[in-house]
Amino acid sequence: MNTRLSLVAVGHATSVLLLISFGLCVAFGILFPGAAMFTAWQALLPGFHWLSWRSFVLGALESYLYGWYAAALWVPAYNAAVGRARRSA
Repeated sequence: MNTRLSLVAVGHATSVLLLISFGLCVAFGILFPGAAMFTAWQALLPGFHWLSWRSFVLGALESYLYGWYAAALWVPAYNAAVGRARRSA
């Protein structure tokens, strides 16, 4: 049984998750401006300002790239731990 994770699969999955979350948060902020999280997005996404098309695209791109960053850290660490556990078993 192969228990190693694919960097490409996890990278795309994590990136899409963050991209969808970003889109939902922006939609929530448009629908309910008093409860928006745009100040948190401005702190987490460099160059993001509420709300223009350019800023939305930049925020979406940065969200997607953050997903790849997380996967690039997580997948090798997980695969190394699985390999180490397999060798010691």
